[in-house]
Amino acid sequence: MQAPHLLPIPRDLQRKTATLLACFQGLDGVLVAFSGGVDSTLVLKIAAEVLGTRATAVTAASPTLPYEELEAVRQLSQEIGARLIVASTNQLDIEEFVRNDSMRCYHCKTDLYRLLAPIKQDTGIATIVDGAHVDDLGDDRPGMQAAREFGVRSPLVEAGFQKADVRTLAKALGLSNWDKPAAACLSSRIPRGTKITEQKLQRVEQAERLLKEEGFRQVRVRDHEGIARIEVDPKVLLDVLEPVRRDRITRGLKALGFQFVTLDLEGYRRGGKTEERRGVRAGPARGQGQAPGQGPEQA
Repeated sequence: MQAPHLLPIPRDLQRKTATLLACFQGLDGVLVAFSGGVDSTLVLKIAAEVLGTRATAVTAASPTLPYEELEAVRQLSQEIGARLIVASTNQLDIEEFVRNDSMRCYHCKTDLYRLLAPIKQDTGIATIVDGAHVDDLGDDRPGMQAAREFGVRSPLVEAGFQKADVRTLAKALGLSNWDKPAAACLSSRIPRGTKITEQKLQRVEQAERLLKEEGFRQVRVRDHEGIARIEVDPKVLLDVLEPVRRDRITRGLKALGFQFVTLDLEGYRRGGKTEERRGVRAGPARGQGQAPGQGPEQA
């Protein structure tokens, strides 16, 4: 089968794409752990190209998943023409997850893969795949440990895809989210060691929606016990400080229950592991992020 691209792609990526297609050939079907991010969307698209109706997307709906991301999941699966199963869960019922230590993402992913067990039985599909790619392998990702324990395959890793490859092929295939900013579960906005609550998750979701309505695409609002620390693309830092917009944002975030509103001058950056390696602890005084990871682990 030839790579189903719509636009020209480099020869090296053509080879990787052929390998990616081959990952699905011979399988009876796959369940795609589908977050709605560009990585898992590409995996779902390729799986659907090879397996047709035997490729099924599965998304876990929980308090850690923003409503807009759930809507995106529905739209993208329809765009691809793949069946979508939305399974409800609540990580807030898991004591180890709520504790929010360095293994938070492990407990989250373990919950997801356990959730897939009855779906595997109902559908008769034994193979689970995710959207991890080669660039993910260099980070501390407890969720990938859970994936290995449950025998989850990572076709993008098997085919040698890096993040840049993912976006290039997604664009060539005409996927509507090919340039979507990195997303993460809402719990990644809560500093490690701070208990995760539904109230905090809802406050973060509403805060980030407010910033996006102001026109910021790549945004995080870190919740430091009453302090909102805003991260945006460094190129648009000054846009946040435009007086009318700044006052509107400040009023909006304080209305959500934040006592103080701050702007991180380093801007958005992926997770907090880099700072931790430098010996800096996460916390409001230092302005650090959370553990990086794929999907829910990506802060």
